[in-house]
Amino acid sequence: MYFFLLLVLALLTVLPLAFASGAHGEDAPPTVYIIRHGEKPTGRGDKGLNVDGFKRAECLRSVFGQGSGYEIGHIMAPFVNKKGHHRRPYETVLPLAVDLGLDVDTSCKRKQAKCVARKVRKYHGPGEILISWRHTNIHEIARELGVPHPPMYPERYDLIWVIPFPYDNITEVRSEACPGLDVPAEIVVQGV
Repeated sequence: MYFFLLLVLALLTVLPLAFASGAHGEDAPPTVYIIRHGEKPTGRGDKGLNVDGFKRAECLRSVFGQGSGYEIGHIMAPFVNKKGHHRRPYETVLPLAVDLGLDVDTSCKRKQAKCVARKVRKYHGPGEILISWRHTNIHEIARELGVPHPPMYPERYDLIWVIPFPYDNITEVRSEACPGLDVPAEIVVQGV
Protein backbone atom coordinates (compact mmCIF):
# COMPACT_ATOMS: atom_id res chain seq x y z
CA MET A 1 0.00 0.00 0.00
CA TYR A 2 2.82 2.39 0.90
CA PHE A 3 4.50 1.71 -2.47
CA PHE A 4 1.22 2.37 -4.29
CA LEU A 5 0.79 5.73 -2.53
CA LEU A 6 4.36 6.73 -3.40
CA LEU A 7 3.76 5.80 -7.03
CA VAL A 8 0.55 7.85 -7.20
CA LEU A 9 2.25 10.81 -5.51
CA ALA A 10 5.17 10.61 -7.94
CA LEU A 11 2.85 10.52 -10.94
CA LEU A 12 0.83 13.45 -9.63
CA THR A 13 4.06 15.42 -9.30
CA VAL A 14 5.70 14.49 -12.60
CA LEU A 15 2.77 14.46 -15.05
CA PRO A 16 1.80 18.14 -14.65
CA LEU A 17 5.43 19.13 -15.21
CA ALA A 18 5.58 17.12 -18.41
CA PHE A 19 2.56 18.92 -19.81
CA ALA A 20 3.51 22.37 -18.49
CA SER A 21 6.71 22.60 -20.51
CA GLY A 22 4.85 23.83 -23.58
CA ALA A 23 6.78 21.40 -25.74
CA HIS A 24 4.82 20.05 -28.63
CA GLY A 25 4.59 16.29 -28.74
CA GLU A 26 3.90 14.48 -31.98
CA ASP A 27 0.22 14.09 -31.06
CA ALA A 28 -0.38 17.60 -29.67
CA PRO A 29 -1.13 20.40 -32.14
CA PRO A 30 1.78 22.84 -32.43
CA THR A 31 1.86 26.47 -31.41
CA VAL A 32 2.27 28.84 -34.37
CA TYR A 33 4.65 31.81 -34.27
CA ILE A 34 4.25 34.38 -37.05
CA ILE A 35 6.90 37.00 -37.83
CA ARG A 36 7.41 39.61 -40.49
CA HIS A 37 10.39 39.28 -42.80
CA GLY A 38 13.51 41.30 -41.99
CA GLU A 39 14.16 44.90 -43.00
CA LYS A 40 14.09 45.77 -46.68
CA PRO A 41 15.79 48.36 -48.90
CA THR A 42 13.97 51.66 -49.41
CA GLY A 43 13.76 51.33 -53.20
CA ARG A 44 11.28 49.17 -55.05
CA GLY A 45 13.84 47.46 -57.27
CA ASP A 46 15.56 45.20 -54.74
CA LYS A 47 13.41 42.29 -53.58
CA GLY A 48 15.81 41.07 -50.88
CA LEU A 49 16.79 42.14 -47.39
CA ASN A 50 18.96 45.14 -46.55
CA VAL A 51 21.91 45.04 -44.11
CA ASP A 52 19.62 45.30 -41.07
CA GLY A 53 17.40 42.56 -42.51
CA PHE A 54 20.38 40.21 -42.74
CA LYS A 55 21.36 41.18 -39.18
CA ARG A 56 17.83 40.25 -38.08
CA ALA A 57 18.09 36.91 -39.89
CA GLU A 58 21.29 36.22 -37.95
CA CYS A 59 19.63 37.32 -34.69
CA LEU A 60 16.75 34.89 -35.23
CA ARG A 61 19.26 32.06 -34.93
CA SER A 62 19.48 32.96 -31.23
CA VAL A 63 15.84 33.99 -30.79
CA PHE A 64 14.38 30.72 -32.12
CA GLY A 65 17.42 28.41 -32.21
CA GLN A 66 18.45 25.54 -29.99
CA GLY A 67 18.42 26.42 -26.31
CA SER A 68 16.13 29.41 -26.88
CA GLY A 69 12.99 28.01 -25.27
CA TYR A 70 11.32 27.66 -28.67
CA GLU A 71 11.23 24.21 -30.23
CA ILE A 72 10.79 24.99 -33.91
CA GLY A 73 10.15 21.88 -36.00
CA HIS A 74 8.69 23.42 -39.15
CA ILE A 75 9.42 26.73 -40.90
CA MET A 76 7.27 28.34 -43.59
CA ALA A 77 7.83 31.25 -45.98
CA PRO A 78 6.13 32.18 -49.27
CA PHE A 79 7.12 30.66 -52.59
CA VAL A 80 10.00 32.54 -54.22
CA ASN A 81 9.45 32.97 -57.96
CA LYS A 82 12.12 32.80 -60.69
CA LYS A 83 12.70 36.56 -60.54
CA GLY A 84 13.39 36.38 -56.80
CA HIS A 85 10.17 38.12 -55.81
CA HIS A 86 8.89 37.41 -52.29
CA ARG A 87 12.28 36.14 -51.10
CA ARG A 88 12.59 38.37 -48.01
CA PRO A 89 10.65 36.01 -45.70
CA TYR A 90 12.75 33.09 -46.95
CA GLU A 91 16.04 34.96 -46.48
CA THR A 92 14.91 35.95 -42.98
CA VAL A 93 14.55 32.36 -41.73
CA LEU A 94 17.15 30.56 -43.85
CA PRO A 95 20.08 30.85 -41.36
CA LEU A 96 17.83 29.50 -38.59
CA ALA A 97 16.60 26.65 -40.80
CA VAL A 98 20.20 25.69 -41.62
CA ASP A 99 21.10 25.69 -37.91
CA LEU A 100 18.11 23.49 -37.06
CA GLY A 101 18.62 21.16 -40.03
CA LEU A 102 15.20 22.04 -41.44
CA ASP A 103 14.00 22.86 -44.93
CA VAL A 104 11.95 26.02 -45.36
CA ASP A 105 8.50 25.05 -46.63
CA THR A 106 7.81 27.45 -49.53
CA SER A 107 4.90 25.51 -51.01
CA CYS A 108 2.34 28.32 -50.48
CA LYS A 109 2.31 31.53 -52.51
CA ARG A 110 2.32 34.94 -50.80
CA LYS A 111 -1.44 35.54 -51.00
CA GLN A 112 -2.46 31.93 -50.24
CA ALA A 113 -3.39 32.22 -46.57
CA LYS A 114 -5.71 29.20 -46.86
CA CYS A 115 -2.78 27.11 -48.07
CA VAL A 116 -0.73 28.15 -45.02
CA ALA A 117 -3.58 27.32 -42.63
CA ARG A 118 -4.07 23.94 -44.32
CA LYS A 119 -0.35 23.14 -43.94
CA VAL A 120 -0.47 24.09 -40.25
CA ARG A 121 -3.47 21.86 -39.61
CA LYS A 122 -1.88 18.92 -41.45
CA TYR A 123 1.46 19.20 -39.63
CA HIS A 124 2.01 16.29 -37.26
CA GLY A 125 5.77 16.40 -36.82
CA PRO A 126 7.78 17.37 -33.77
CA GLY A 127 8.12 20.97 -32.63
CA GLU A 128 6.32 24.24 -33.18
CA ILE A 129 5.72 26.13 -36.44
CA LEU A 130 7.45 29.39 -37.38
CA ILE A 131 5.91 31.37 -40.25
CA SER A 132 7.84 34.26 -41.85
CA TRP A 133 5.67 36.32 -44.19
CA ARG A 134 4.96 39.73 -45.66
CA HIS A 135 3.30 41.91 -43.01
CA THR A 136 0.32 42.87 -45.19
CA ASN A 137 -0.71 39.20 -45.42
CA ILE A 138 -0.08 38.09 -41.82
CA HIS A 139 -3.55 39.03 -40.57
CA GLU A 140 -5.06 36.92 -43.38
CA ILE A 141 -3.05 33.90 -42.22
CA ALA A 142 -4.23 34.45 -38.63
CA ARG A 143 -7.84 34.71 -39.85
CA GLU A 144 -7.58 31.49 -41.87
CA LEU A 145 -6.12 29.73 -38.84
CA GLY A 146 -9.22 30.72 -36.86
CA VAL A 147 -8.57 34.11 -35.22
CA PRO A 148 -11.96 35.86 -35.74
CA HIS A 149 -10.84 39.49 -36.13
CA PRO A 150 -7.06 39.66 -36.32
CA PRO A 151 -5.50 43.13 -36.40
CA MET A 152 -3.28 44.30 -39.21
CA TYR A 153 0.35 43.53 -38.48
CA PRO A 154 1.96 46.88 -37.60
CA GLU A 155 4.82 48.63 -39.40
CA ARG A 156 7.44 46.89 -37.27
CA TYR A 157 9.93 44.15 -38.04
CA ASP A 158 10.40 42.69 -34.56
CA LEU A 159 7.04 41.29 -33.48
CA ILE A 160 6.22 37.64 -32.86
CA TRP A 161 2.54 36.71 -32.89
CA VAL A 162 1.88 33.67 -30.70
CA ILE A 163 -1.13 31.59 -31.79
CA PRO A 164 -1.54 28.32 -29.87
CA PHE A 165 -4.02 25.60 -30.75
CA PRO A 166 -6.99 25.84 -31.37
CA TYR A 167 -5.68 28.88 -33.31
CA ASP A 168 -8.60 31.13 -32.38
CA ASN A 169 -6.65 33.83 -30.57
CA ILE A 170 -3.35 35.70 -30.69
CA THR A 171 -2.45 35.07 -27.07
CA GLU A 172 0.73 37.11 -26.97
CA VAL A 173 2.72 39.59 -29.01
CA ARG A 174 6.40 39.79 -28.10
CA SER A 175 9.52 41.40 -29.51
CA GLU A 176 12.39 39.47 -31.05
CA ALA A 177 14.61 41.90 -29.07
CA CYS A 178 17.47 41.82 -31.58
CA PRO A 179 20.38 43.90 -30.21
CA GLY A 180 21.00 47.04 -32.23
CA LEU A 181 17.76 46.63 -34.19
CA ASP A 182 14.89 46.65 -31.71
CA VAL A 183 14.32 49.47 -29.28
CA PRO A 184 12.49 48.35 -26.16
CA ALA A 185 9.04 49.85 -26.48
CA GLU A 186 5.55 49.04 -25.39
CA ILE A 187 3.95 46.60 -27.79
CA VAL A 188 0.48 47.75 -28.71
CA VAL A 189 -1.43 45.86 -31.35
CA GLN A 190 -5.06 46.83 -31.74
CA GLY A 191 -7.45 43.94 -31.46
CA VAL A 192 -5.12 41.64 -29.51
